[in-house]
Amino acid sequence: MPDLRHSVCALDCPDACSLLVTVENGRAVRLRGNPDHPITRGFLCGKVARYLEREYSPSRLLYPQRRAGEKGAGRFVRISWEEALEEVAGRLAAIAAEFGSEAILPYSYAGTMGLLNGSGMDRRFFYRLGASRLDRTICSAAGGAALTETLGFRYATEPEQFRHSRLILAWGANILATNVHLWPFIVEARRHGARFYTIDPHRNRTGLAADKHYFIHPGSDAALAFGLMHVIVAENLYDADYVERYTNGFAQLRDRVREYPPERVEALTGIPREEIVQLAREYATVRPAVIRLNYGLQRSERGGMAVRAIALLPALTGSWKEVGGGLQLSTTQAFQFNRAGLERADLQLRSPLGRAARLVNMTRLGHALTDLDQPPVKALVVYNSNPAAIAPNQNAVRRGLARPDLFTVVLEQFQTDTADYADILLPVTTFLEHTDLYLGYGHHYVQMARPALPPPGEARSNVEIFRLLAARMGFDDPCFADTEDDMMRTLLGSGHPFLEGITVERLDREHSVRLNVGHNGGPFLPFAQGGFGTPSGKCEFDADTLDYTPPAESRLGDASLCSRYPLELISPKNDDSMNSTFGNRASTDLQTSELHLCAEDAAPRSIASGDHVRVFNDRGSCLLVARVGQSVPPGVVCAPAVRWAKQSPDRQNVNFLTSERLTDVGGGPTFYSCLVQVEKCGD
Repeated sequence: MPDLRHSVCALDCPDACSLLVTVENGRAVRLRGNPDHPITRGFLCGKVARYLEREYSPSRLLYPQRRAGEKGAGRFVRISWEEALEEVAGRLAAIAAEFGSEAILPYSYAGTMGLLNGSGMDRRFFYRLGASRLDRTICSAAGGAALTETLGFRYATEPEQFRHSRLILAWGANILATNVHLWPFIVEARRHGARFYTIDPHRNRTGLAADKHYFIHPGSDAALAFGLMHVIVAENLYDADYVERYTNGFAQLRDRVREYPPERVEALTGIPREEIVQLAREYATVRPAVIRLNYGLQRSERGGMAVRAIALLPALTGSWKEVGGGLQLSTTQAFQFNRAGLERADLQLRSPLGRAARLVNMTRLGHALTDLDQPPVKALVVYNSNPAAIAPNQNAVRRGLARPDLFTVVLEQFQTDTADYADILLPVTTFLEHTDLYLGYGHHYVQMARPALPPPGEARSNVEIFRLLAARMGFDDPCFADTEDDMMRTLLGSGHPFLEGITVERLDREHSVRLNVGHNGGPFLPFAQGGFGTPSGKCEFDADTLDYTPPAESRLGDASLCSRYPLELISPKNDDSMNSTFGNRASTDLQTSELHLCAEDAAPRSIASGDHVRVFNDRGSCLLVARVGQSVPPGVVCAPAVRWAKQSPDRQNVNFLTSERLTDVGGGPTFYSCLVQVEKCGD
């Protein structure tokens, strides 16, 4: 008889889907969305619906391996786990003894969103070792810092409330590709007359489905928000009572947004002034109105300012007090787990350093591997990430990874671009093969999954690998003997009321439990009566610090740079992948090999659809295939990311063009502040 088992999708997506796995004779034969989960609702995205292909791929890494050729060549020989652990522990100990423990750098991000395998035993290990700390900024740092400054708490409108909205703005949010389980709630709202608008430099699948799409210049989102506020304030469309009770600094805000009349904002954003006025009026008067904000727009030099400015809009209109109003960027902070107890930063005091180690920004990995000293990085341990594809300034990253004196360990499921540079390559489990605890950054449900399938070959979980390495290093701290259940109990034991009554035993029974948000299980309205997490308890307009300057790498930025590289490149997530996770799929590689441009930019370059083109700037170049159409406006080109570079004829991807320049706050990457030129390749 088939056996039905529960699991949770661990990929970097706000939906964190509840899964049902049908197993026959020890092998999964079907994977589907759980119909009983309030967000998953019985369906999966196209990426994960095919996940069993990945699970049983003949390309899975099954055994530990040692490099057998030049770095980057991807040639390895099989070794035992005993040999692998002995070599890794021995080399790390020797490097720490010779150069200091900070010469060791971990590099990881959200290859799994599981808390145990993403930020559990690994953090304990590196803290106890005294390795350099990694500042994990590559995705959401600027937006998170901006929301904290403005709202205090990074709380959000629940996806279930979108069905009650009457105006929905998807601002930099390709919902159909990256947040598809929000879509049914939007469809329901539209059936009841809601309007759905998209704001994005690229008219993607979601933009094509919108009632109206607003093409905006990359990196100019803050200017549009200021322009909307100009109209709302000038026409007295703001909620005076909410503003008086629950915000600070309105008088200064009123003065500041006077500097952004629609005609100026049109010049900055490319959106016609009359459309700016109309959008402002609709947003302020069609109630309730909600904004689905996503992380793409904060990946510019002005990304933090953009999120800050947009986050002020629901406070200005009082939208937070309405079911179906407010804003959603991420729901993460509502999950008040005991992360300190899980990660154990206090172990640094028992490290050779006896203090907190230096902090290295992952966005500047190229710099860290080629220029950092005192001490230089001599060992790199990569897990849950593929920096040889996803990190900016790839020329510097590759130079660093190719260093013969850099000892590199990679924990992976497949032989990615980064795995090709490993000295020791270790096979790890998928989310279907280990125990973990999950949050959803697009909803409010805690979930837990036990192994639904046995690991293939000799694959082991991150938790197990770092536990074994800790033993090899002689770390006898009791926390390294914690089981997965011990770690989950620690996480759930924060004492926060949002987690009250949620236990490992309950999750074993129910698999998914809603946080205790909303009164008696009702709608969660975090700021309906103020309650902001700022020192004042109010939304801080802080208008003296609000301003907009176009990014240096933009059409209105550095004139000299723009004259040489007149096109603004954006590289949003492609529809068929999850960052670089599915980069070995042919359909994914097809999407990430394309460059979208409009006819006005293609014609003077004699480029037609299907032509091979070279995209380049001072940092590097890559070869792509042109797709000429109407998905981007003049002056903008779009290359869906992130391609495995070794799949390309020149072994380069779009991140050979992006820079290590950081965002205005949070130290995040500026992937979408990138000027390039495009030329047709010879036949």
